Amino acid sequence: LMCLQLSQSCDLSLPCCADEGSLSSTKCPQISGVRVQLEMQALWQQFDQLGTEMIVTKAGRRMFPTFQVRISGMDPSAEYVLLMDFIPVDSKRYRYAFHSSSWLVAGRADVAAPSRMHFHPDSPARGAQWMKQTVSFDSLKLTNNLLDDNGHMILNSMHRYQPRFHVVYVDPAPNSHLNAYKNFCSFSFPETRFMAVTAYQNHRITQLKIASNPFAKGFRTTDPQKDYLRKRLYKRSPFGALFAHQSRSVLKLDRNNQII
Repeated sequence: LMCLQLSQSCDLSLPCCADEGSLSSTKCPQISGVRVQLEMQALWQQFDQLGTEMIVTKAGRRMFPTFQVRISGMDPSAEYVLLMDFIPVDSKRYRYAFHSSSWLVAGRADVAAPSRMHFHPDSPARGAQWMKQTVSFDSLKLTNNLLDDNGHMILNSMHRYQPRFHVVYVDPAPNSHLNAYKNFCSFSFPETRFMAVTAYQNHRITQLKIASNPFAKGFRTTDPQKDYLRKRLYKRSPFGALFAHQSRSVLKLDRNNQII
């Protein structure tokens, strides 16, 4: 029941907590002191400066950078549920202009995909557990399959999205539904906004993902001489054009988030 009420409340008008984590005085004590810090913030900012892109596939694709946060200010003995959703940044659909290396508005947004929420698999858990280590949403996957039945987050390609992080206090009171709005708060970080794509459009995004993703080692070269020989080989072979296209488009990952 609590989850249903939260789902109904988390629409586009849901007020997000301030960047510094300050909360309205209307929140319950177990929520009012909660602070959330985005992990890998510098990396997120690097991507944001280029225009972050996230791959969506029919089967579902994990995010990189992974959404991770550190939480403080919880009641150690109280139970909390942590979850995420994704909301459109605007009502527009975009296309990438390669000649200017920029995103352009291509029209009005497509019909919104079914709204879903991703619950952290450790939910519910006591505040002490959430606060003792980084909370990672590494199992979250993005899909463009409107008929997905795996619980993945359904997004429209070529649309911009803002991830949101929600902290929900599990109120044991029998009439907790009457104060549901006091028992949760939402946090959003502007640097985590991204464009949903089926193939990377900006080659600089591809390069940064390869350089910063620990599972992309197969795409890196540490030996300059070998790198030179590979380039000559691919340029002279019929596979050169194909390899160049693949290396700047889609990085395919397996179930362990490793590039294949």
